[in-house]
Amino acid sequence: MNKTVQRNETREHLLATGEQVCLQRGFTGMGLSEMLALAEVPKGSFYHYFRSKEAFGVALLERYFSHYLEQIEQQLNQPGLSARARLLNHFRYGETLFIEQGHIVGCLGVKLSAEVCDLSEPMRDALQHGASAMIAAYAHCLTEMAAEQDLPFGQTPQQLAQRCYLLWLGASLQSKISREPGPISLALETIEQWLSGH
Repeated sequence: MNKTVQRNETREHLLATGEQVCLQRGFTGMGLSEMLALAEVPKGSFYHYFRSKEAFGVALLERYFSHYLEQIEQQLNQPGLSARARLLNHFRYGETLFIEQGHIVGCLGVKLSAEVCDLSEPMRDALQHGASAMIAAYAHCLTEMAAEQDLPFGQTPQQLAQRCYLLWLGASLQSKISREPGPISLALETIEQWLSGH
């Protein structure tokens, strides 16, 4: 096997394993020795791929947001639906997933947002970059919607996108705390009202 391919596969395997451990225990609760044993990668090899645990955390977040944004782009570009319907379907999917699973599923951004911001400036930057990309995706959809109907509060697509993102993030954190879908459902109801055109 080509060494570059093998190196990339090992790096991806480490990140995928690390993400699962982080989702269960958080970043500070993730012991490198435990994670490497789970990944079946020698401890010494870790530093061939990442210079530190913090650098690993940055790579985890970059990978997570890259994959999540691909999913969002697919949801927000469904053919045959209005921009409003596509955006609402995205949020409804999040609510449905929570109700089915009973917790926030696979959301590293929600899991680590409060935990690492005061611990690591590079990881905080990675979170902010990911959040900005998500807001931009919402704003793109809302720009299409603005051509179909007026946006509420006299806001620009960027402003309303940020409002939706902040509401959804806060609701997701509260649903994670309470393990109840109520906060997410309330956020969805609010976003539906915002986008209703009334």
